[in-house]
Formats: sequence, structure tokens, C-alpha cells
Amino acid sequence: MTKPTQPATAGVDAHQGHLKRALGTPSLALFGLVYMVPLTVFTTYGIVTETSGGRLPLSYVVTLVAMVFTALSYARMSAAFPLAGSAYTYTQKSFGAPTGFLAGWSLLLDYLFLPMINYLVIGIYLNAALPALPEWVIVLVAIGFVTVLNIVGIVSVARANFLIIAVQAIFIVTFVVLALGETFGGGSVDLAAPFTGDGTATGLGPVLAGAAILCLSFLGFDAVSTLSEEAKDPRRGVPRAIMIATISAGLIFILLSYVAQLVYPSNEFADVDSGSLDVMVAAGGQFLNNFFTAAYVAGALGSALTSQASVARILYAMGRDGILPRKLFGHISPRFSTPVYAILVVSVVSLLAIVIDLATLASLISFGALVAFSAVNLSVIKHFFVDLRDRSRV
Repeated sequence: MTKPTQPATAGVDAHQGHLKRALGTPSLALFGLVYMVPLTVFTTYGIVTETSGGRLPLSYVVTLVAMVFTALSYARMSAAFPLAGSAYTYTQKSFGAPTGFLAGWSLLLDYLFLPMINYLVIGIYLNAALPALPEWVIVLVAIGFVTVLNIVGIVSVARANFLIIAVQAIFIVTFVVLALGETFGGGSVDLAAPFTGDGTATGLGPVLAGAAILCLSFLGFDAVSTLSEEAKDPRRGVPRAIMIATISAGLIFILLSYVAQLVYPSNEFADVDSGSLDVMVAAGGQFLNNFFTAAYVAGALGSALTSQASVARILYAMGRDGILPRKLFGHISPRFSTPVYAILVVSVVSLLAIVIDLATLASLISFGALVAFSAVNLSVIKHFFVDLRDRSRV
């Protein structure tokens, strides 16, 4: 027999802290954008370019269309239930505790692994730039830095986001200018090539296969909903931020992948995991390669920072409801107003980044994301169409 869900305050120590409402719509949208990392297009660049047959921008277009509909679902549900917990909370409220439990664990599959993939790519790219520095050392330092900032509080995370986005914005402008200059300075250019492909894979199947992998690029718009209890106006600010972050990131991904495939029209890389380095050298030589490494590492740190904050709040929501041990996961630090124990648990799990490979991690994250996204889309139908009988909202 299913145990009734406890109210938010049940079992909470009277001396315990609480989440602080400190984020407006711009900070929320920035949180989602930093989480997604505008430069994340280069995380699986080599893998998806090979999979799609040189049609990475087309795969991104397909993914963006699907993500916009999913983002609308998250926006609807975040306005209806302005609570921490994201897909777990929405599914639980719509279908009951057992289904919410399953959605919560599917969500945790990608949210727990997303900080890990950021630490992994930080290790890969910094090790490529500084071979004398072992990847495992880089991963440990990154985990320690991100954990401290998250424990200190959500305001410190928001402040760091502005700096991280600024660095990436400067790089994006520099990359586009140099890449286009190199592309059009070398003779005739097939502007349709990034959408028609290089002939190594034909048909729509490879494009859709690439789009499935690219779902992980959009993980972040949904993370905004995990901050509902820290938003100043959750019913309006969170839905707006979700849509702003999703559409902005999608357009950036399409632009960067299109320009990258114009300047480097090949799917043969020295190393498929870091295939974007070949693109950087083709576009701007060693200067752009070094700049990319710095900007990419900053972006990955930002994504690790925001993804750890999000998954810690999902663990907190599940702990508060008694799904996970309440004393460990349902605890909020009175001093920092953050779920410190949950943050530390995420840091320990992230140590797996030392031993796991990029392709496996990307596949696991995409699978978890697709399950969670499907659960939220179904929750919209159940809540608005079935429960409220409000067809205008579906």
C-alpha cells in the first residue's frame, strides 16, 4: 500500500533552514542558459557529426522543435505547481506517488550524471592542452571548487553565471567572425552542405539518431523549474525563463554547428571525443584553439555548478517527501540556506567521472532526459485536460 505523501513541512526540524527567494526572471533564464552551456554544441560535436553524416545543424533543428513543445509543458506545470522537484513533483501531483517516484528516478539518472559529464569534458580538454596534468587531478579540483560554491548559496551561483556567460559570449563572437572569414576567404562555399550532409550517412534516420543524442544539450531549461522555491515570482518568472532559455540556446546551437561545419566540412577527427579542437584549428589556428579551451572549460564549470544545484534540490524535494531518507536529503542548512548534504552526495557520485567514458555517459543522460520529458508532457495532459477539464491549456 502506498504511503501518503507528507506535507512539505512534515518531519522538518524547527531549527532547520529554508530555501531563500532571491531569483528574478533574468537570473532564472541565465541559470538555464548556463546550465545548458552555449558551447555544449562542441561536447558531442564529433560523435553527432559522424552519426548524422555531417548534418549536425539539421539534427539540432529537429531537437529544438521537440524541446520547444516540452519546454511549454514544463512552463505550464511550473506555473501550476511552483515547487522544487521538477518532473518528479509534476508527475507525482498528476499521477500519484508511485509514478512520481519512477519519474524522479529517471530524472535523477540524467541529473546525477550531468555534473559528471561536465567534469569529464573539463578533464578531457584541459588534459589535451596540458598533457602533464592528469585528467583525474583536474576532475577532483573541479568537483571541489563547484561543491564549495554550491554550499555557500544560490546567490553565489547566480553571480558566477554572469561571468561565465560573458566569457562564452565573447568567444562565440570571435569564433563566428574568424570561421566565416576563413570559410569565405578560401574560394567557393556550399552553404547548404551542413543540412544536406557529406554523403557518409543518408536518409532521415541518422539525423533523428543524432537528434536523440542532442537532447542532453537542452538539459537546463527544465532545471529552471527546480528553483521554483527560490524564485521571487515562481508562477510567472519560472515559465518565462524556461522558454527564454530553451529558444535562445537552440538558436545558438544551430548557428554554431552550422558555422563549424562550414569551416570544417569533414567528419574525420584526430579524436572524435574532442573533435571540436580540429574545428578550432581550422577556423583560427592555435589562438582560437586555446581561447576555446578556456571558454569551454569555463562553460563546463558553469554547467557543473548549476546542474549540481538542480539535482541537489530534486534530492531535497524527494527527501522532504520521505521518498529518500529525510534526515539526509530533506535537510537545509540554517547558515547557507542550501541542501548541503544533498550537494555533498552529488559530489561523491560525480567522482565516477574519473572512470566512465563520454559516449556511454551521453547515452545514459539522453535516455533519462527523454523519460523525464515524456513524463512531464503526459502530466500536462492529465492535469489540465483530465483533472481540470481545461482544453485551452493543453
